Amino acid sequence: MTPFASSSPDKLRVDIWSDIACPWCYVGKRRFEAALAQFPQRDRVEVVWHSFELDPSAPARSDRGMRDILADKYGRSAAQAQDMLDSMTQTAAAEGLDYHFERLKPVNTFLAHQVIHFAAEQGRQDAAKERLLAAFFTEGADLSDLDTLAGLGAEAGLDGSGVRAALQAGKYAQEVREDEAQAGALGISGVPFFVLGGKYGVSGAQSPEVLRGALEQVWTETHPAPLTLLGTNTPAEGCEDGSCAVPERETARLG
Repeated sequence: MTPFASSSPDKLRVDIWSDIACPWCYVGKRRFEAALAQFPQRDRVEVVWHSFELDPSAPARSDRGMRDILADKYGRSAAQAQDMLDSMTQTAAAEGLDYHFERLKPVNTFLAHQVIHFAAEQGRQDAAKERLLAAFFTEGADLSDLDTLAGLGAEAGLDGSGVRAALQAGKYAQEVREDEAQAGALGISGVPFFVLGGKYGVSGAQSPEVLRGALEQVWTETHPAPLTLLGTNTPAEGCEDGSCAVPERETARLG
């Protein structure tokens, strides 16, 4: 694992690859948040969001509905595709999310990912990620539109005019491509994908129990508990009471 994903001595870093147009990614975000809420060291976990486009070749904006797109993509009938959307809506509802696929506007998410990189520099990455996901899946916002993205950025605590200028200049385009290249190097082919402590990967929107277990395992391995001495006797000089201590004069000589 490259140094980008390493954890500091007092923190655990979690790198998450996801796409704004991925319904399971929003569910995965909620499940991870639930796991984190139950994790005793939650205040020492650093979360970093990374870009992943499920379809980099998608047009900037499509007028087709999600039902027809799914039907073509998976070779299903319109009724079967609708069943898939209804099932996903129910899954999201169980996590407190309100999906409205009938409102959803399919877009290329390249611009939206750049907003999240802009937000990272302002310490507002998670807020921007959340706002864009809600806008896409619940509100049916057009995430290919610069005005819309600038407005959503402002709602997430960013400078809206700064968001617009950054997108027009393509300031964070390279960062998005680097995230995607890193995903390829790691063998990530589906999202959400979690990398914990730069050592362990968890694929998919796993349950909060699975994610919490992963957090606990990696925390224990990367942050071992300090040695605890059993017993109350203080070792004497020499070898007494089952312990050998180095006399102070010896310590000074060796130093």
